[in-house]
Parts: sequence; structure tokens; C-alpha cells
Amino acid sequence: METKSRILYIKRFLETETDEAHFELPELKLLVDAVQVSKFISVKKSQRLIRKLTDFASRHQATELNRALYTDKQTKPDNENVFITVDMLHNAINNGKQVHFKYYEYDHNKKKIFKHKRQVYEFSPYALLWNGDHYYTIGHSAPHGKIIKFRVNRIATPELIEALAAVPMPEDFDVGFYAQKVFQMYDGAVWDITLKCENSLMKSMMDRFGEGVETTASGDSYFHANIKVCASPTFFEWVFSFGGKMEIIAPQDIIDEYKTLARRAINSAENHAFIRGAEYYGKEDKIPHADTASQ
Repeated sequence: METKSRILYIKRFLETETDEAHFELPELKLLVDAVQVSKFISVKKSQRLIRKLTDFASRHQATELNRALYTDKQTKPDNENVFITVDMLHNAINNGKQVHFKYYEYDHNKKKIFKHKRQVYEFSPYALLWNGDHYYTIGHSAPHGKIIKFRVNRIATPELIEALAAVPMPEDFDVGFYAQKVFQMYDGAVWDITLKCENSLMKSMMDRFGEGVETTASGDSYFHANIKVCASPTFFEWVFSFGGKMEIIAPQDIIDEYKTLARRAINSAENHAFIRGAEYYGKEDKIPHADTASQ
């Protein structure tokens, strides 16, 4: 049975068997928007899914599903096999099997290159995670000898190995804590850090650490936030991104490390500026002046 026929069959079944089977128009709009903005679904696959979603709407409603939502198509992947990979990973998780695949990244010319000379990764998937509009899989990697994550849309030539049982997930492994550690600046030794922030940054603080983040007022214009994070480059970049509106005030070790990284960035920028200036003036010296050119 073709995919479209299956969808129409499910639609008719739901509409006849339940009182709340049909999608309401706002629900369909929400689904269409989610497909459009998803960074792991290619443009071609997005268009195909949206056409299928319109089968759940009347003709009049279908015209309203032509959403005036801006999406940056440059962030859409060109990997058309993501759906197959996701389905295979789900099957492997549910049946306790391994998946073997190659993994690629990009070189300085934006060309896809396979990591470690086309190495085949023997992987036991434990979970799929959604973070920052990207799909990740978490599990035990035999080459690494530990639990790591992979971006799903960068997995190539995946193969479900029915004959190989997955490495069992440790009983004390917490997927939620691992995700927090990896994606929310906890990847490493965790520090108790105090930040001084302008009041306008409260929403950013809550977006990052949740409504339970510990904060206290500091005068009329600032507040202090006590957080637990890994003092990694990711954390320092996050602090720097607020352009001085956020300040690390404790502990001193973290303040010193932040200053060191800041000085290194400044020195790098100054060195590049000096080199560009020297190159510019070097070219200027080769250009004949107007009063000598006519001689």
C-alpha cells in the first residue's frame, strides 16, 4: 500500500472510530510549522511531508496550510536518508541490536569527509535526543570504548546488525542527566559559579537554566545567579556573548581562566590586524606616487 493511501486509510479509520480523531486546523498548522523549521529534515522531504499533512484537512483548510513562515533553507540538510536512519536506530534500540555506520564531517572546502579514514563505527544506541533543532543518538561506541553522541544527519551507510546484541546500557546511566551534561555546558568538572547580570538578562538565564535557577537581587539594576556548570569554552563563549552585561564574580580560578581566554582572543585579533596592516602598507610601497609616475 502506498504511503498516501496508508495515510488516508488511517484518517478514515480515526474519523469513524473516535470522536477526537480528526486534526483541528490549528493543530495541522502547528505540525506544518514544525516540519518547515526542522533542521534535520531536508527541503525536499519537508515539502513531501507537508503535502501529506494536507490530506488531513478539507480543501478550504488546505489553502490555509500554505504557511507564511520564514525558514532559513540554508540550515536544511541535504541528507535525504535521515528518516531511514532514525527508523533504523529506533528498531535497534527496541530490539537491543547494534548499528554499524560511517560518520562524516566537513573540511575547509565544505567537502564531506569520512572521519578516521572511513572507519566503521560499531554502535549500540540507547536513545535519540532532540537538541538545538538537531537529532542526536546516544549510545556505546566500540571504537571509543564509552558512551558518546552522534549527529543523526551525519551518519552514512547505516546497517542494522541483527546478529550482534547491543552493549547493555549501564543500570545507573541517566539519559536526561547525560543530555544536560553534554548540551547544557556540564561536559566536564562541574563548578559552583556566581554571575552578576543586568536585569535584562533574567529571561536568558531562565532559558538556559530553567525557572529554578537561584538568583538574588543586587541593587536596582543587577542580580546575582548561582549556577552549576562546567567551566568549558562553551560556557565562557556564552558569558562573552552578552557583551559585558554578564560578569563572573566567583570563584577566582574561573575568573582567572576567563581572563586568560579573553587576553588570548585579544592578542590573536591584534596580531591578525598587524599582519593585515603590514600587508596593506607593503602593497602601498609598490605603488608609484603621482609625482614619480610621470617622470
